[in-house]
Amino acid sequence: MGRKDANNSRLPIEQYRKQIGKQDYKKTKSVLKETKIKAEAKRSAPGIRDTVLILVAVLILLFVVYSFFYLNLAKEIELDIDLDDN
Repeated sequence: MGRKDANNSRLPIEQYRKQIGKQDYKKTKSVLKETKIKAEAKRSAPGIRDTVLILVAVLILLFVVYSFFYLNLAKEIELDIDLDDN
């Protein structure tokens, strides 16, 4: 008995799917191919967001290395000045 109720609830969804299928069928094949090609290109192409993230990561790495060497040299120069004063 519960099975009949489940079938009735799917009916509007099936009608909706059929309606969308009819709309796609009305389009020409060339339009459908173009849409498919665009969707594939979006999925396979690396996005701008990925490129920006990689560039930011590289810049942060360079900044960290530069600051490490800068601070290291600054301490050595201070030590040299202190030794010269004595």
